[in-house]
Amino acid sequence: MLVKTYGAALQGIDAIAVTIEVSAENGIAYHLVGLPDAAVKEGYQRVMSALKHSGSEMPRRHIIINLAPADVKKEGSAYDLPIAVGILAAAEKLSAERLSRYMIMGELSLDGSVGPIRGALPMSILARKMGMKGMIVPSANATEAAVVNNLEVYGVDNLRQVIDFLSGAIELKPTVVDTRREFAEASQQFDFDFADVKGQENVRRAFEVACAGGHNILLVGPPGSGKSMMAKRLPSILPPLTLQEALETTKIHSVAGKLPQGSRLLTQRPFRSPHHTISPVALVGGGTNPMPGEISLAHNGVLFLDEFPEFSRSVLEVMRQPLEDRHISISRAKYSIDYPSAFMLVASMNPCPCGYYNHPTKQCECPPGAVKKYLARISGPLLDRIDLQVEILPVPFDDLASAPDGEPSAAIRERVNRARAIQLQRYASEKGIYCNAQMNTRLLKQYATLDKESMDILRAVMTRFDMSARAYDRILKVARTIADLDGSERILPHHTREAVGYRNLDRSSWGGTNGPTPF
Repeated sequence: MLVKTYGAALQGIDAIAVTIEVSAENGIAYHLVGLPDAAVKEGYQRVMSALKHSGSEMPRRHIIINLAPADVKKEGSAYDLPIAVGILAAAEKLSAERLSRYMIMGELSLDGSVGPIRGALPMSILARKMGMKGMIVPSANATEAAVVNNLEVYGVDNLRQVIDFLSGAIELKPTVVDTRREFAEASQQFDFDFADVKGQENVRRAFEVACAGGHNILLVGPPGSGKSMMAKRLPSILPPLTLQEALETTKIHSVAGKLPQGSRLLTQRPFRSPHHTISPVALVGGGTNPMPGEISLAHNGVLFLDEFPEFSRSVLEVMRQPLEDRHISISRAKYSIDYPSAFMLVASMNPCPCGYYNHPTKQCECPPGAVKKYLARISGPLLDRIDLQVEILPVPFDDLASAPDGEPSAAIRERVNRARAIQLQRYASEKGIYCNAQMNTRLLKQYATLDKESMDILRAVMTRFDMSARAYDRILKVARTIADLDGSERILPHHTREAVGYRNLDRSSWGGTNGPTPF
């Protein structure tokens, strides 16, 4: 007898349909075809043991299993459950009547229990698109898959439950998630708040500007000045995720297997902070079994690179294209995959190897030229792609002890949201443009024009510090954001001056002087 069960394979952050065709003929043999990897092939032993411990036996028949489409590689152990169900149905030990209504995925243990899988969310989206009535997944993935509306999602703990459910012996209760209500309740809860930060008003302002326009930012300061502390509070002032952004971000984390068991939609923007020993593949994604990298896990959120110059040159340089295009295309001999990577880069570094260049009370012990050599670890093209470059100094003890609590994140976030609302309305007709950092040349000419005084300021800065054309564009984008925070339709001279002040690390002004001359 020939029967079909239905599953899915992951390709990038999406799922594609896989039909598990099982034929049971006279004889005793077992064949699995359809480009399975080692984990899928090893499933035979797991399926045989799981069937035995679930009150059934592996049929003594000639069993042929085809995973279609045959030219797509099938990876992982999630095909154990649909294969086991298909074998029972093909051997007429289970009714095949209900198999076409459900997508079935899950890993089997030897005792018949069902273990969690990766990518349950994109699979459930595919099941609804295919017109399936429901989906049978491990209980650990049920709430994740149930985020998709108009699809019955059944969480199961063992193979016996699946057999009894499909045969009609028992009824399972579908998992129900009120996505919008839970999303609204959890999206305003944060572990860190800017109220904990004392002093550092200039850095607070820089973070506010960066979040309002989606700009990349680099903090330069000595150890203990609060770089990491403030960076961790950045998600608390970013605009809340939209439901569409949350769905896309959750899909990426689901495919990567980064969602905790029982989790639902991600309600807060991701904050990823990889160690500086990370490899290029781990950062951008790919590998033997393709997986999203850190820049994709930070999609719609923050990628924080602490000790920026300590990252290897090859790791930093692979970020240049994703920073511009906001997606990463990974092409290998056997596959080609696109991963989204619209992240906000936040980096921090010491000003020199010893860490105390420009420190107000401690002496820098680095030899001549060491500061510029240290900064040279970051290439000019990458530095150009960072919109705000801010110097941060430690807060003196007397000020730290007597200073009141800082402005809470909620107040800053309110101003950021107002500026973002202006930008959303401005770019409503532009596909893929949502904030000032994403403006192209045409939009810069349309929305970031300068008056004569502002142009004179910018001309003097560009000439003195020998800035690139990309740095020119970045200054215009930041000035546009500052004007939006002020609610101004035009970019005024003081907006331009502030934007210029955020270019502290331009090479002609750092390492030989105390910073750029203000305008």
